[in-house]
Amino acid sequence: MLPFQNLILPDRDKIFPIYKQITNRLISLIQEGTIQPGTYFPGTRQMAHLLNVNRKTVINAYEELLSQEWIEAVPRKGYRVIPELPVIKPRSFQPRNHFIPTVPRDLKYTSLVSPAVEARKITSKDIVVNDGFPDVRLAPFKEISEVYRDPVSSKKIKMLIALRDDGGLELLREATSIFLNETRGLNISKSDIIITRGAQMAIYIAAMVLLKPGDNVVVSDPNYLFATEIMTNAGANIITIPVDQDGINVDQLEKVLEKQPIKLLYIVPHHHHPTTVTMSANRRLRLLQLIDEHNLFLMEDDYDYDFHYKNSPILPLASASHNGKIIYIGSFTKLIAPSVRLGYLIAAPEILKKAIHLKRLIDLRGDTFMEYMLAQMIIKGDLSRHINKSNKLYAQRCDLICDLLTRKLSHAVEFTKPQGGMSVWLRFRDKYQINKVLADAARNGLLLIGTTFQKKGDVNDNGLRFGFASLSEEDMECAVNILSKITK
Repeated sequence: MLPFQNLILPDRDKIFPIYKQITNRLISLIQEGTIQPGTYFPGTRQMAHLLNVNRKTVINAYEELLSQEWIEAVPRKGYRVIPELPVIKPRSFQPRNHFIPTVPRDLKYTSLVSPAVEARKITSKDIVVNDGFPDVRLAPFKEISEVYRDPVSSKKIKMLIALRDDGGLELLREATSIFLNETRGLNISKSDIIITRGAQMAIYIAAMVLLKPGDNVVVSDPNYLFATEIMTNAGANIITIPVDQDGINVDQLEKVLEKQPIKLLYIVPHHHHPTTVTMSANRRLRLLQLIDEHNLFLMEDDYDYDFHYKNSPILPLASASHNGKIIYIGSFTKLIAPSVRLGYLIAAPEILKKAIHLKRLIDLRGDTFMEYMLAQMIIKGDLSRHINKSNKLYAQRCDLICDLLTRKLSHAVEFTKPQGGMSVWLRFRDKYQINKVLADAARNGLLLIGTTFQKKGDVNDNGLRFGFASLSEEDMECAVNILSKITK
């Protein structure tokens, strides 16, 4: 039996629950190959004794692993790692490749909003359904204002304004690294991270550092449109791989990798954009194998990690050993409000060095005030409390919108209830073309400004992202009633 008492060391001083620490550590051990597929875990009593924790804590950890499909319960035998998971061999964290930043080509603008909606002026009577943004009414304005009013903070901010840190405020980088280590199972320090003006800037910087004209980039189909636009403007050749209920199809990805060299894979595995699906554990492990076998860089966009309702958030790919091949990108914007433009980029030292140089060219100093405010919120625990409060409310709203859609709009749309995130991916039946739906809805006071996709070829992407997080119960019901009315 493995020495679990040495491999899993719960930290009782952390705010992060012990059962989640155990869960995340076991997942990491599976991803690293230390625990192989088919391995049986000790019984809950024995594991509790080994780790010196309450048996209920171990039960909660095992149940979490069951819900995330890392393990299975075998009658009269106990719990074992699912045998069908790919076998992973332990790997080094050290990066092997060096890349030089390139100058972006002339940028092109492609309208991502329906002309019928774009031309329409928003009035106070309109109901606006966005792509999936946080409810600004929940934003912790009281905590934010307290930071700015604090005399000690005022003196510190005045001192910090005179300083220049191209990677972002050191205090925020340190607080963010601790926050991500505890919530996402990462193993980083402040030197592994740079602060950006939202995840969008992080995607742009990473793409410009890694890519040169003519490089092949793989993205999902459908994909986050702005990411595709960035890769295209970097001069990359875009290759698409379809997405199903388990995430991007890794079998098809493997076939592509065998035929031609691929520089970068852009992926949103936790809550895929736009479809919201969560990538299965089996595919995650196979994907980790592929990036190692093919010397492939992977950009992991984890824009709304913290909002997951079915179970605890699933650890990012970046939490596993990856030889420095994963560029991990996230955002604080989704946690607080759209106007809080703060994100981060985590990568190997060679990439970060070039990323900081490029960031200096487009954002010389960043927003010291906002960065200091966020650092204080993380340090004081205000951000974690805000996440917990928002998570409960968004989960309720997710339940409500899915119930409304099932009862009142099943004749017109198909959807799968998301495990997390702030939106539902609606696919309209062929009878209801998305552009006409948008136009008819706008005439009835409903502005659908979430990302839309039209049917192309044999692929039915006749759909849109319906953001529910920022809508009240009344607005959700009214929006669904309007959609039901115009599709009768």
